[in-house]
Amino acid sequence: MGKRHQARELALKVLFQLEGTGDEVDEVLRYHASENGAGEEIANFARQLVDGVIANQVKLDSILSEASEHWKLDQMAKVDRIILRIAVYEIAIDRRVPTKAAINESIELAKTFSGDEAGRFVNGILGKVAATAI
Repeated sequence: MGKRHQARELALKVLFQLEGTGDEVDEVLRYHASENGAGEEIANFARQLVDGVIANQVKLDSILSEASEHWKLDQMAKVDRIILRIAVYEIAIDRRVPTKAAINESIELAKTFSGDEAGRFVNGILGKVAATAI
């Protein structure tokens, strides 16, 4: 498993814990990085993703709401919603990772943490996001 994949997985775990809690970002990141044996490079990339998602959440949620015609954000599984936010951040805002790579990584995370159906769901939403972001 590549370092970027590990970082995305770490970011997912951190954002999952942070959603709806008043937990401190640094504390949560340190905990999960330690639990996963993540090195500094992985933790730093995860931190960039976490900070980017948090700072841009309103915009990310707006993009996701437009792309997911039949699903409201609060109807989505929490893990799927967070995976989508990370991917949309990478595709529409950060733009340092090729769109295809961000989508493929997100599909893998969804399959791992939410199941095969979630992988198809994430792929469908991100396909719409990518079509409008290009």
